[in-house]
This record gives sequence, C-alpha cells and structure tokens, in this order.
Amino acid sequence: MPISLKMRLFSGTSNIPLSTSIVDNIGMPMGNMNIQRFADGEIYLQYMESIRGLDIFFVQSTCKPTNSNLMEVLIAMDAAKRASARHICAVIPYFGYARQDRKSASRTPISAKLVADLLQAAGATRVLTMDLHATQIQGFFDIPVDNIFATSLFVADIRTVNEHNPQELMVVSPDVGGVVRSRALAKPLGVDIAIVDKRRPAPNVAKVMNIVGDVRGRHCIMVDDIVDTAGTLCNAAQALMDHGASKVSAYVTHGVLSGPAVENISKSALSELVITDSIKQPEPVMACEKIRQLSIAPMLADAISRISNDRSISSLYTI
Repeated sequence: MPISLKMRLFSGTSNIPLSTSIVDNIGMPMGNMNIQRFADGEIYLQYMESIRGLDIFFVQSTCKPTNSNLMEVLIAMDAAKRASARHICAVIPYFGYARQDRKSASRTPISAKLVADLLQAAGATRVLTMDLHATQIQGFFDIPVDNIFATSLFVADIRTVNEHNPQELMVVSPDVGGVVRSRALAKPLGVDIAIVDKRRPAPNVAKVMNIVGDVRGRHCIMVDDIVDTAGTLCNAAQALMDHGASKVSAYVTHGVLSGPAVENISKSALSELVITDSIKQPEPVMACEKIRQLSIAPMLADAISRISNDRSISSLYTI
C-alpha cells in the first residue's frame, strides 16, 4: 500500500505485537520512542526522532491496566503536540470506558465522554478505533472519529470454516441490543438471525429468559463486540443447545476476558470462541483450545494508510 513520507507510526506498550504487525502490513519501520515507568508508577515518554510537521499515529488499546494505558495515550498526544506534529491520530483498537456511555444511575459519570474530552485536550486531532461498544460515542468528540468494524473479517472466516454447510448456519444476537450487529453479519452470509432475550439482575450477571427464533438443528453463531467474564455468552450457548441447536460458536471483536472467563469458556457449551488481537492476550487465554484469534492488523494498516493519504475509508465500514 502507498506510504506517505509525512507519516510515522508509534506504539504504546499495551499491544506491541499488533503495532508491529500493522507497520509490517504498511511496509514501514516503527517509529522510535522511549517509554518508561518510574518507581512510583508515573509514565515518562519521549519521541526519539523529529516529528515536526508529520502525521503521527499512536497505537494503543486502552485495555487492562486501563487507566495506565489511557494515561500513556494522553501523554503521547501531549508530547506530539508539543513537538509540532501536523496531525495526531490516536489509534485505539479497543476503546476502554466505552461501556460507560450514559448515566446508569443518579450521580454517576459518563466516563466515555470524559475520555473523549481528555483525548482532545491532550492534542489528538483524530481517533481511529474498531467496533465501539456504542457508536454514538463518536458524537462525544469534536474531531473526526473513524469506527471500523470487524464484520468483514468475521464473514470471511465463517465462509472458510463453514464452506460445506452454509445452509445450516444461523446468526444469533446474545441480547436485543446487538440485533443491528447481528444483521450486519447475517446479511452477507445470507442466513437468518435469532435473538437471545435475557435479563441482567446485576453487573456481569446474565440470566437467559427466552430464544426468539427457531434454532433447532442449526449451527448458531453468536456475534458481539466485547466478551468480558463470558457469562452472557456461556449462558446463551447453553440456552441455544437446550433449544435444539446442533452447535454454538461465537465471534467477538474484543476479548477482554477478565476473571473466570477462560474457565467459563472451557466448561461451556461453546464449541469455539473467535476473537481478534485488538487486546494482547495472556498465555492462559492463548492456551485455551476453544479460543482462536484473528488479526485486525491488515484492516488497521489499510485504514491508517488511507487516512494518511487523504483517501476514503468508507469501504472498511461495510462489506
């Protein structure tokens, strides 16, 4: 892909393998940066080359440790601004705090809006992210926000894995709120959708109530943007099997996979969980036989190249 001489890409510490894969796909070297943490936890960051007048892309998922990784992005934005970079794009494959996009109760914050304000105040002139938990978060910013989707990546993989029995497939939304995402996956596959109707009595606790749609004898593919403790997916998978599904797998963009997630998945009715590398996974996750990972590096590399060359990236939004 074409490389702008005015572009430089730098990596934070949260997911260096993804950043390395992105620059490999673009065909350019990684920018030289020094990031250290002092004994008290403070972050020190320095660009080790001139970035005056350049377009800077800083890649960092704000996953666990969320606050430390977020602070790293903010410091990188501020340093680039003070070093006279022309444009500063925060590439945040997984956007932490996106689930706090509204007031959930009295006297609570809208943390996603706060993060948007912080990024702009720090110096970001653009944000590139993937599968925002709530697409309206783009409206929290007064700068361009490109939210690309992993749908095309999932469709290609599903077609490859299930090339001999596409007529048996059914896409399932694990909750009512994910219907739009499920339809976006089902349409290019030419398959039906079903919905898992659930009630959530407490945070990270989901109780399946009903299945909307006939899943008997079907290979059900659930799709979602985030899998955290995996309680929702595992409960939904069991409910689908109880309603006659022949097989249940799941495609989820961001594998947060906290707490008992790996154990829950290993013991569940799920035959497979497919995630992307938006978050760097620890060894226990990668060692789980039911978990498989796809790379979003080519998509992000294409988006970054298009942004740098002032080309449209709308083709990355749809299939």
